[in-house]
Amino acid sequence: MSRSLHVRLDDNSAAALQIVREGSMTDSEAVRTALLESAARRRARSALAAEVERLASDDADRAEMRLVREQMAELAPDSVD
Repeated sequence: MSRSLHVRLDDNSAAALQIVREGSMTDSEAVRTALLESAARRRARSALAAEVERLASDDADRAEMRLVREQMAELAPDSVD
């Protein structure tokens, strides 16, 4: 299903379109490419945020990290003042 979209570009958007168009894309191809790339980045950021939230709420993992930090602190040389 095709959908037509009309937009007014400001100077920054027009410059960005020119960058995306490099390689002889049409305006339509460039806009479609930019939309797909932007959506992919947003999905990746959302997935990363969900993974961070999952790890932050994993009590066993946090306890293990705490233990490793304590062990590393024991191995660290005393600071020289």
